[in-house]
Formats: sequence, C-alpha cells, structure tokens
Amino acid sequence: MEYNRAAAVAYAKRWAYGRNPAYYDFSDLGGDCTNFASQCIYAGSGIMNYTPVYGWYYISLNDRAPAWTGVEELYRFLTTNRGPGPRAILTDLSQIQNGDIIQLRFGENKRFDHSPVVVDAGNRTPGSILVAAHSYDVDCRPLASYRYLGIRPLHITNVGE
Repeated sequence: MEYNRAAAVAYAKRWAYGRNPAYYDFSDLGGDCTNFASQCIYAGSGIMNYTPVYGWYYISLNDRAPAWTGVEELYRFLTTNRGPGPRAILTDLSQIQNGDIIQLRFGENKRFDHSPVVVDAGNRTPGSILVAAHSYDVDCRPLASYRYLGIRPLHITNVGE
C-alpha cells in the first residue's frame, strides 16, 4: 500500500505547535519527538502493527509499543517491519521525500536522539530540507540549523497490510 505523504505532512503542520489530545504528551517523560513522528507516520499510513513488544502502535499511555515513542525502537521497527504498518529504508539525503523521518544524534555516543519529520524536502540538502518536530516544537525548521553529530535519513517505502 502506498504511504500518503501529503497526509503525513498536513498532520505535522497541524500539530507542530500543539498536542493532539488523542495522544499522551511525552515532553516531560524524555521527549515527545518520536511520539509526534509516529503520529505523522500513522496519518500517512493508517495502519498500526499490534505485535506485542516489537510492533508499532498506540492505544494509550500504558498500552503502546516501544517503537511508538523510542528513537532507536522506531528505527528498528521501520527498517525491519515485514508485517502491517509502515516500512522504511536507511538512505541518504538524496532519497528523502516529504513525510520521511531524519533521525539526529547529538551526543558522542552512538544512540540517536531526535526524530524530526520532513515537511519540505527542498533540493535534498541540509540547508533546504525543512522539518517539523516536538520536544522543542518547530515547523519548517531547516535541517542545517540543528547541531548534530550524526544523521540517519529514513525513507518510508510503503505500508504493509
């Protein structure tokens, strides 16, 4: 099934500076960025994966998959999913499209920290790619304005049923 990029971007723009009351705000529990990214991806995919532990779903604060809110867990789910829900490949910026995710690493460790959503791929350079994100709420922020040490572009290829 095709990923609806326009719906993902429309959702990102609608909720970039607010919180959808259907979802818990994780800002005070380590950050809301991946929760927001998952909401955007869900807006474009329409399918959750209810596999316990390794799936990607949100029912409530206490009934959700780790991949819904965890940066590393979302990466693992998107790049290994062969069941229902969104699927992605690790790529470079030249393949990024609107509605994709670009994960950023800020520290010296190998863990990635942030999951902004691409709202405008521009000409696919850090200065032209614009993102929306939560934790520090932004919309249309240039990717180049982040001070990151690592970058992990995730191109959503399709949605499994």
